[in-house]
Amino acid sequence: MKIPRSKIGSRHGITAATISLLTLAPAANAQSCRTDSPAHTVALVELYTSEGCSSCPPADRWLSALVNKPRDGRFVALALHVDYWDYLGWRDRFASPVFTQRQNTLTRLGHAQFAYTPEVFLGMREFRGWSNKSDIESAVLAINKLPAQADISLGLQAGAGARERVLHAVFRLKPGVVAAQAQGYVVIYEDKLSTAVESGENRGATLRHDRVVRQWLGPLSLQGGAVDVLRTIAIPPEWQAEHLGVAAFVENPSAGVILQASSLEGCRTSGG
Repeated sequence: MKIPRSKIGSRHGITAATISLLTLAPAANAQSCRTDSPAHTVALVELYTSEGCSSCPPADRWLSALVNKPRDGRFVALALHVDYWDYLGWRDRFASPVFTQRQNTLTRLGHAQFAYTPEVFLGMREFRGWSNKSDIESAVLAINKLPAQADISLGLQAGAGARERVLHAVFRLKPGVVAAQAQGYVVIYEDKLSTAVESGENRGATLRHDRVVRQWLGPLSLQGGAVDVLRTIAIPPEWQAEHLGVAAFVENPSAGVILQASSLEGCRTSGG
């Protein structure tokens, strides 16, 4: 489904988790896990989708199959639900104007006339061959052969409450890398989601989703070559804490390239 970029609107806000600066050190005995990005570049896959789009469910299933296979630090995949199809009769509860705006930005960078769903970007560039297994594998491998231009460290630790987590992210450009506009993002995503659609183009269908972006933090400027982020996250009751993951990436928007990406999944911390 296509829509002229000029008609893309911003009507709904992202579901808001409470994210604030951490003021107290976490308990010494709290459970924690962490990861550091590898020496090679990890590919960033972004799927733009909507529950109001009849052609999107196959792409959602494709992404779920992609992330449920072993990938050994080859790629980070995210599902970003846009809000410009909500007018068709079904309001996508995962949609955000933040994601519509990002898709619009990536579309402009690629000099495309339209934004549409489902649309896949690989390393900030539109990738139309996503449904072809050999095409996506070859493209990801080509990115993996490139040395990373940035390092990312991610850590997650139990917070003071049962539904609180402490997130620590460090972004740093590699020595000698010049990217004056480099910026980092941290993403909280959720797996194993389902929706029984009651109206709109997918009426009567039960849609299942993985890697749905729930919280989007950034852009975080790497002016000076690095940024260190420490946050507490209060998990809303409607989120499944056991199915949450963290992802992060560094991009150079002026060049339209991803410098590095990383994810922290399967981290089963619990609050005190």
